[in-house]
Amino acid sequence: MPDPAVPPTPPVPLAALLAREDLALRRIAGPCDPSLVIHAAHTSEMADPYPYLLGGELLLTAGVHIPDAAGSGTYFDDYVSRIVAAGGAALGFGLAPVHDTVPRALVEACDSHGLPLLEVPPQTPFTAVARAVWQLLAQARLAELRRVTEAQQSLAAAAARPDPVPSVLRQLAQRTGGWTALYGPEGTDIASAGRRPEPPVTTSLAELAEVVRPSGPGTPTSATHATAGTHLAAYTLSTGFALGMATPTREPGDHTIASVAAVLLTLLTGEQQSGSGAARTSALVRLLLGGTAEEVAPLLGGGDTWLVVHASPIGQRDRHAPSGARDPADMRLRRGARPAPTHPPDLLSATALGAALGSPLIDPVGDIVQVLVPADRTLQPQPGWTLGVSAPVPAQQLALAGTQAARAMARARATRTSLLRHGSRPGLAELVPRDEAQAHARTLLGPLAEHPALVDTLRTWLSLHGSWDRTAVALAVHRNTVRQRIARCAALLGAEIDDPDVRMELWFALRQE
Repeated sequence: MPDPAVPPTPPVPLAALLAREDLALRRIAGPCDPSLVIHAAHTSEMADPYPYLLGGELLLTAGVHIPDAAGSGTYFDDYVSRIVAAGGAALGFGLAPVHDTVPRALVEACDSHGLPLLEVPPQTPFTAVARAVWQLLAQARLAELRRVTEAQQSLAAAAARPDPVPSVLRQLAQRTGGWTALYGPEGTDIASAGRRPEPPVTTSLAELAEVVRPSGPGTPTSATHATAGTHLAAYTLSTGFALGMATPTREPGDHTIASVAAVLLTLLTGEQQSGSGAARTSALVRLLLGGTAEEVAPLLGGGDTWLVVHASPIGQRDRHAPSGARDPADMRLRRGARPAPTHPPDLLSATALGAALGSPLIDPVGDIVQVLVPADRTLQPQPGWTLGVSAPVPAQQLALAGTQAARAMARARATRTSLLRHGSRPGLAELVPRDEAQAHARTLLGPLAEHPALVDTLRTWLSLHGSWDRTAVALAVHRNTVRQRIARCAALLGAEIDDPDVRMELWFALRQE
């Protein structure tokens, strides 16, 4: 008999349906097995329902199709055998209006073929049975979704531990109730977690891992098998490594959980394979022991110059509004509400962003992600993120680049731009010697030296062409706060800030910092 083509969703135990007192269903034939499950309920009065079944269904019938002389021939045996051949899980027979009792020959046929037979009382319509199955399926899907979500979170947390690879394997083994193994490029079992199965199973799993090991076009990324009552699965990690799993059962969400683990292990084994992880550790140790930025930078493998990227997940208030539409953030600000915060990025999202930008050097801080990217990378906008990018700088100027990236991201959020780079083109500043320009800036901005919040507000306000609302969005303050700060700047500087010449001079001075 072929395996039923059941959908990849959690099934419903037949016992749970029989336990529903409101349905009053009664099993009168077939096996009494607690492990029996159903995937759907289907009503049919066809004499041969085989073409209309996918497998795993509870087939409901009132016996309209049964001929008068069915009991004296092979009608019921043929009917039940076709249901079993189609992969039907159980048969429900409704009493009334056609039959007062379940035909005895149908009971015998179900017992003979091992098909559970349920008696549906007259007061229970088939729609009530189908609705109960749907409700139980919805509950099972919700429970499975919760299990998958919790497993993803625990795997991401395990990847951040000091021993990430063993931690991820342990979490995967716990969440799937089996044994997990990481196979190296040579095919050897280099790490494992969970209760180790017997040698026939471990041998079969090692062979399955070889099937997914990259060997050219057409190599599968995953493979499954079963041996000795154990479910086996293997996943390629694209770094020459492979992930293997041996579990007593195979739940619908296990593939999703294993796929997340495979992505994390790909990143982790990629660092081990290239040695970049050890190099970055050396860089950190040297920096902590007093090394300079220019001495440490070569260990990071990014060349002589770097870009600093600040990234913020796009929240509802960051999305582009339709042309001509009122800006929701501006409307909230006018009503006196503070801008709604975005959701902080999780480690898995930050890691994925770093991979997309071409750098594993990430640092989630609060509601942003800082990424250190070699300057030769070509950066593109990333769906779901707002990016601010610094100018290319040598290692000793990374702190300055961080400031540039933060300002670029604030402006990008205020102007609803997906990626904004720090302006680096030459201008009037190139005509003035650097020392003289900085001395002029210190003199002009001297009255604001003790008020960094005023300096940041003035800089942001000027960069946004004097827009109160967008400055408020960029700084996450009320628009009236912006007005008060700009008025305070004007008073301390003794300048008419509405004058374009004054604004140009202030912007020139602020650019010298």
